[in-house]
Amino acid sequence: MVLNMILVAAMLLLVGFIFWLNGEPKLSKEIEAKIKERLKQDPPELIIGETDFTENNGVKLWYEILNPGTENKEVILLVMGHSTSGIRWPQYLYQPMIDAGYRVIRYDNRGVGRSDWMKNWSRRNAYTIQDMAGDALAVLDAVGVPQAHLFGVSMGGMIAQQVTIDQAERVLSLTSIMSSGWMKDPELPFVPKKTFRSAIKLGIRYRLKPNEENFLRYAASATLLLKGDDPAEPNIEFSLISNQFLWRKHGGYNVKVSQQHTAAVEGGGSRYEGLKTIDRPTLVIHGDGDPLVPVEHSQKYGPMIPNAKVEIIPKMSHRLAEFYMPHILELSFENFREGAAKLIANGDL
Repeated sequence: MVLNMILVAAMLLLVGFIFWLNGEPKLSKEIEAKIKERLKQDPPELIIGETDFTENNGVKLWYEILNPGTENKEVILLVMGHSTSGIRWPQYLYQPMIDAGYRVIRYDNRGVGRSDWMKNWSRRNAYTIQDMAGDALAVLDAVGVPQAHLFGVSMGGMIAQQVTIDQAERVLSLTSIMSSGWMKDPELPFVPKKTFRSAIKLGIRYRLKPNEENFLRYAASATLLLKGDDPAEPNIEFSLISNQFLWRKHGGYNVKVSQQHTAAVEGGGSRYEGLKTIDRPTLVIHGDGDPLVPVEHSQKYGPMIPNAKVEIIPKMSHRLAEFYMPHILELSFENFREGAAKLIANGDL
């Protein structure tokens, strides 16, 4: 009798779990059709510059110079966020930088794409934001760049902050977007429970059995999750293309990277004291519709940086949507100019 009750309870729990797992968020029929169509064809080429590899303490790092012909121009280093390859930077972001005459460099963080996946990783052997800041500097060293404008998004903003704290002499300016000075700050909201639950659900649904179709479904679902209530176009097509390119041509997908990068963020600790020492022109941007990193994080750490400009964009979520790009680039170019002007005035550029 007791055994039967236990079996019934277990079955009910299993049924409940299945219903939960297959509930929201769901993809529309239109997006499912796009995925089916995308699987029938190869993605367009996304590598348009000169590529190479470098190392940081034995960790291999892939990078690309998007505008290699302008060696005497200032350099912008694009630092990507959590679990995301450098090829995910959209052209509507980096092309205006190239058109303005900057050399633009993007790279894969460790754990992603064609950089080392850190197969010997464990909780006891985890890397941190500080280690990843060293990766960014190694890329600059490989290209022979003494100083650069750092442009980081989400976890990439944390890495860019750490580089600026550790080696300010290598930094012309700092732009930190939808990021945090300390994600585990007990006084600030963490990742909202709704977002966290949905992310766990999507991970179980699509990443436990990794294949190309599931990877594309995960890409589309994650894009919609990070969109939140933002009215800007989610650009599902680019998410599908870039993730298909990653899967087929750019190293594939490391199923452990989410755990690795989360541990790196947590292990990096607070940057609050270091942020107070930054003397480079700094731009902090965040959307008040961000469903992943609450805007309160930028509202707290931004003013800690002397003379930093903090821009809160209404309704913007945790994405680099094309709709907001003219405004983001206008602010960024102004910050780049201030960074260059400051070093020229000091005789350092």
